[in-house]
Amino acid sequence: MIPALDTLFSGNLLLDALRGKDRVLLMPLLELRECRRGEVLFEPGEDVSFISFPSGPSVAALVITTQHGRTVEVATVGHEGAIGGVVSQGSLPAFSRAVVQIAGPMLRLETQRLQEAKAASPVLRNLFTRYSDCLLAQILQSVACNALHPIEERCARWILGLQDRLGSDMLPITHELLADLLGVQRSYLTRTLKSLQQQQLVQVRRGRIIVCNRPALEEKACECHGAVKRHFETVLGAVYGASGTLIALRPAASQAV
Repeated sequence: MIPALDTLFSGNLLLDALRGKDRVLLMPLLELRECRRGEVLFEPGEDVSFISFPSGPSVAALVITTQHGRTVEVATVGHEGAIGGVVSQGSLPAFSRAVVQIAGPMLRLETQRLQEAKAASPVLRNLFTRYSDCLLAQILQSVACNALHPIEERCARWILGLQDRLGSDMLPITHELLADLLGVQRSYLTRTLKSLQQQQLVQVRRGRIIVCNRPALEEKACECHGAVKRHFETVLGAVYGASGTLIALRPAASQAV
């Protein structure tokens, strides 16, 4: 067994929830890749032949781009999950673009190999069915949030979600990227971040945002962050630390069949 691969397996909570024969079943099928910020995992219309499992600090997003060039994020995936071919039963064309937000390691698995592993393991089928439900809930909540909530609440919600995945007060995100993900102009986002900074909720630095007061930021955010978090807890058995950091998935959530 390759030590680095074993460590990274544990760095993804979805994979780390597996035990015994199910862990052994997937381990040899995984390929380690180091992903760069801005790297595109797949484009709309491309066959999704691989599933990527972010490990440690790596984070990717599903992004929709309009014909006029406007973009908006519909889901963010970090070490709690997987991206690409999670819901479907095989290699199908992608509807959205998947792009790496935060550079880092990812474990990659061929879609067909995962389907074969799921056919051999009820536990795997159950785990991925539960995660698919949580990912869909995140997308649905994102649609409602983008349509109904003001930018300041949406921005606070997004910052909290990234902090959950990174487990750090310092978030390496640029104004330009965050504006694209929120679907607003950079000047509009700059005014929003300035307001959050004046309220002493965050500090804005070049190429990064520092969370100063998480409890107050949670009060500022819309209910969408809490709603998705509760759904992960209920359906997937997510365990959160005191700071809101996603630290584990209860093994029992993946063992029920």
